[in-house]
Amino acid sequence: MSTATLEALDAAAHEAASFVRPTPRTSKPTRTILKRFPAGAPRGVWPAESFAAERRREGIPARVVMDLDSDSFLVIVEAAQ
Repeated sequence: MSTATLEALDAAAHEAASFVRPTPRTSKPTRTILKRFPAGAPRGVWPAESFAAERRREGIPARVVMDLDSDSFLVIVEAAQ
């Protein structure tokens, strides 16, 4: 029984495909917390969303994210470094 050998072009293609290319590191944007809101608002009331919408009307690119550790909504602004 013979062992299979790769032709020169097959070996080169295999080596090229097996190469692990480094991915460029992207910097994480810094977040500024404008305000925190408790997650226990009454049903149908969205104070964090209202606050963020007011900031967006002012031209501030605010958005709402949930902080699971503190069980609160954060209104944040992201700025690239």
